[in-house]
Amino acid sequence: MSRDGDGLEPDGGLALRAEDFEQIRQLAHGAFGLDLKPGKEELVIARLRRLVRAGGFRSFQQYCRHIVADRTGESLARMIDALATNHTAFMREAEHFNFLRAEVIPRLAVRPSVEVWCAACSTGEEVWSLAMVLNEALPSHRISIAASDISNKALAAAAAAEYPVERCEGLPGAWLSRYFVRENGHARSYRVAPKIRQQASFRRINLVEPFSMGHGFPVIFCRNVMIYFDRQTQEQVVGRLAAWLEPGGYLFVGHAESLTRISHALEYVKPAVYRKPGKPEGQWTKSS
Repeated sequence: MSRDGDGLEPDGGLALRAEDFEQIRQLAHGAFGLDLKPGKEELVIARLRRLVRAGGFRSFQQYCRHIVADRTGESLARMIDALATNHTAFMREAEHFNFLRAEVIPRLAVRPSVEVWCAACSTGEEVWSLAMVLNEALPSHRISIAASDISNKALAAAAAAEYPVERCEGLPGAWLSRYFVRENGHARSYRVAPKIRQQASFRRINLVEPFSMGHGFPVIFCRNVMIYFDRQTQEQVVGRLAAWLEPGGYLFVGHAESLTRISHALEYVKPAVYRKPGKPEGQWTKSS
């Protein structure tokens, strides 16, 4: 490996040249649709600095060369993990869960089992929020949650399902007692109870690439991820999500997101909630 000095600031710190940022931008967009606009240079430096130094690279230029040359794709996957934004919280954007309880779950009650998909699940708080809401409303039903994300690191955290006490402070005390345990008596963290963890399955899915879910879902949550995509990528992702919605099913996106500027076949229900046409409003059973 060459030890050229390009990309180093006078104090030895890493500098991100314009051409390095452009290559990282293209790699990120091609790999998972991230639209890194000009002005995000400091974010890129902050997110990737550790990987550059841990790999022994003297510059972002060397780092980019390595990613391109790595045919295994592992270096690119680690870059995606570092750049992917994994900010989330329990019961985030509570209006969605209120709508789910009031309008959607009653229509699902005719089913013996309910399976929903939490796309872009991040570190799992949304998965377990869905699990708790569904278990509260449908205690005698079989609940299954398919959870996916592009980040292996986020998926590992979601599957571990252990969270500091302060992350759980907004949850009702009854839910903490019913759906969490203090692992090994640990006073500083809660872990989702085993019976609830068993209701979720995790897999890595890149929403900008073709994928198969095997069957449709009555509910898909894909929130606060499309804001990072350009319009063309948003349209492609929404089309893929809609393909795995059952007729009459609901897609929830983030409140900072809107589908009004892209082409899609979904019906607007309310802010950040869309419905796939094909069946009348009311109760529906799982399509065959």
